[in-house]
Amino acid sequence: MDNYNYGGGFYRPPKKRRFLSYVMVALIAGIIGGLLSVYIAPKYLFGKILPTPDYLIASSEPAVVNTITINPIDETNVVAAVAKKAVSSVVGITTVQIERDFLWSRPVEGVGSGLIVNSNGYILTNSHVIRDGNASEINVLFEDGDRKEGRVLWYDATLDLAIVKVNASNLPVAELGDSDTVEVGQLAVAIGNPLGLDFQRTVTSGVISGLHRSIQVNRYSVMEDLIQTDASINPGNSGGPLLDATGHVIGINTAKIQTGEGLGFSIPINIVKPVIDEIIKNGSFRNVYIGFTGSEVQVYERQMDVDLRAEKGVVIIEVLPNSPAAVGNLQPLDVIVAVDNEEVTSMPNLRKILFKYRIGDRATLTINRNGTVMRIPVTFREF
Repeated sequence: MDNYNYGGGFYRPPKKRRFLSYVMVALIAGIIGGLLSVYIAPKYLFGKILPTPDYLIASSEPAVVNTITINPIDETNVVAAVAKKAVSSVVGITTVQIERDFLWSRPVEGVGSGLIVNSNGYILTNSHVIRDGNASEINVLFEDGDRKEGRVLWYDATLDLAIVKVNASNLPVAELGDSDTVEVGQLAVAIGNPLGLDFQRTVTSGVISGLHRSIQVNRYSVMEDLIQTDASINPGNSGGPLLDATGHVIGINTAKIQTGEGLGFSIPINIVKPVIDEIIKNGSFRNVYIGFTGSEVQVYERQMDVDLRAEKGVVIIEVLPNSPAAVGNLQPLDVIVAVDNEEVTSMPNLRKILFKYRIGDRATLTINRNGTVMRIPVTFREF
């Protein structure tokens, strides 16, 4: 019997009314069940195929999906393999520089890292590791414990790169990669000597965090086009390699921003490849030059409070006599915006571009002269 609480007491309806209530409940349940059956009924009912409602039919338009295939790998084993492949080509570099004051002088020691790029003793490192050519003593420490004296063949303080030579042969050589193909998010492995030789050939890993970064090194210098990584880089790592998942060198570690964690920077290896090849072939590298003093457009406009009618590039301040610039009739306040269609954005950027050229090579400079774009051919000469 169904009882209902009604007005504080109990009320039991007559049998006829109870029967009608049951009928109504059954009808309502049947209607609800019919509506739900659209979603829960099987495709086949009593041997017949039921039609699919229009709103459940898939669109004929292809779905937009991410077509990148991700192959899961054991990252720990990859890092171990990269380290095993490359670690023997990483060296420690110690230097001594004599610092002089008004009354006395004292030796100052430094420690950094380097990378063997040729089996006959050619080692790539940072310019600041060898004190921008001012180190009075350079020693290179190899994985087997051997130590050899090094001499500087070439350095460029603006790019923070240098090549040191030791008297050795059959050294393990690092494989150089292609830094132009590096992508944000890919694996990065750094090897170096953080905090001195007590922690030689320390391996750290992370990812490529960014590309084409610029950092202010000091009041007058900016390093451009750097690779950013969160692989741990500390003092002493400078000059060591940054490697990809195949163990190829994609950069040379150069700096860490002290005010933040996970902000390390490397110089793309492609910048220095022409220098390495030239030095190994001829024993030295001769920089070509255009022959002018200049500055970035934005800097010059800000300092001189002028408008050069050029968005970016390098403005010529003074043309040197008998230089390629003088022969090409370049003039003060001309703005160099490209070399052979490669965009020029700053003085360091221009120097990197010129590494591709040799003495006697020709190039076409695109300049902006007071709003007029001109193309001027020059022949490069030795700096």
